[in-house]
Amino acid sequence: MNNAIFVIKPYKWNGMWVFDDERVGLNKEPFVAGADTMIDTAVQLKGIPNAENGFLMVFSAGPFPDADFDLVWLREEGGGNVYKARFEVEGEMQEMEGWLCPALNLYYPDAPQKLYVQVREAK
Repeated sequence: MNNAIFVIKPYKWNGMWVFDDERVGLNKEPFVAGADTMIDTAVQLKGIPNAENGFLMVFSAGPFPDADFDLVWLREEGGGNVYKARFEVEGEMQEMEGWLCPALNLYYPDAPQKLYVQVREAK
């Protein structure tokens, strides 16, 4: 892929955050192992209405204007990669870890040291 910035549309399916991306052959690819909790936190903090029906997640290995947060690579684990995010929740900083599965390699040949992320309402 030659894109520098990617956009996916996560949604809830059977109680899980998943996304489809025909460009890379993914259908109902789940976010698990803490990545789902990061999504819950991000959409709540942004106040995205009906996020479970789908919202836009913009991400890039390079910084871009209006990114809401960044994920910092911690380690390889279980064939995927663990990232850390920091969110300000009710005036306090909270750190969360989330595992991104090997599907990340469909976007990046090597796990980026940082991922910059924006979440916003789908129109």
